[in-house]
Amino acid sequence: MAYAVRVHAYGGPEVLQYEQVDAGQPGPGEVLLKQHAIGVNFIDIYQRDGLYKLPSLPAILGSEGAGEVLAVGPDVVGFKVGDRAAYGSVPGAYVDTRRVPADKLIKLPDGITYDTAAAMMLQGMTARYLLRETFKVGPGTVMLFHAAAGGVGLIACQWAHALGATIIGTVSTDEKAELAKAYGCTHTINTKREDFVARVAELTNGAGCDVVYDSVGKDTFPKSLDCLKPMGLWVSFGNSSGPVPPFELTALKGSLFATRPSLFAYTAKRQDLEQNAADLFAMVLAGKIKIAVNHRYALKAADEAHRDLAGRRTTGSIILVP
Repeated sequence: MAYAVRVHAYGGPEVLQYEQVDAGQPGPGEVLLKQHAIGVNFIDIYQRDGLYKLPSLPAILGSEGAGEVLAVGPDVVGFKVGDRAAYGSVPGAYVDTRRVPADKLIKLPDGITYDTAAAMMLQGMTARYLLRETFKVGPGTVMLFHAAAGGVGLIACQWAHALGATIIGTVSTDEKAELAKAYGCTHTINTKREDFVARVAELTNGAGCDVVYDSVGKDTFPKSLDCLKPMGLWVSFGNSSGPVPPFELTALKGSLFATRPSLFAYTAKRQDLEQNAADLFAMVLAGKIKIAVNHRYALKAADEAHRDLAGRRTTGSIILVP
């Protein structure tokens, strides 16, 4: 038997229940993974409270983790018992032992710990597609990144800095501003006391940004659009403050572009998943990106992790330890 955190009904952190489940044996194309660390992300909260509907209830939350292969099912190639592996987009992660489709699993190179892997697979691969595919960031790029001291934000700041971009990051405290700067953010804006639209205009001499990366949602829309230069791109990849309300296309004044990307779409093909992960591992192993695992909770304390994440009391990445 395994222990998991499940939801039987949508609601607040109190609906998270720590209980026994049957992990089962791996079927065709699956491996059985003993998890050493599990990532916590805002999408877990969206699914818990029902903003993103789950296929059925009860359900195990979470979508990223890292651990050791305990068993291999029929037709699996590339993995064997004892391999260290991780994944970043497979629902059902809040459990100590689970079955994972082998084609969604990535072998961990030496030098990447379980904690680091669980903290970076979803967030790090998200940063990679945002900066290398959704918009090709490079020298001369001026970008605004909301929640720059968060898990994706700290990785993105380092990656964009390595690419030569000018990074303007929004934060909610002075402590988070210092953290974002330490991780490569060029300029920070404390949204508790500064108007980020006015500050962006000041920092860019009125020119605006090439791209705005927005995981906040309701609280930063439509002001994010006002930070873009003509033909700029608004990238909405999260809703930490609530979903963006419906809007008219005429809001995209100045020939602006808008997109709603997802890691699932960018890694749907095996070759794309492998390339994304390889690029991320290379950046981490080269020391260009440091993964800030700033918060660890026991798996049974997932409700506490959700409260702290929703209350913006965290920085960097959060993991659960079975």
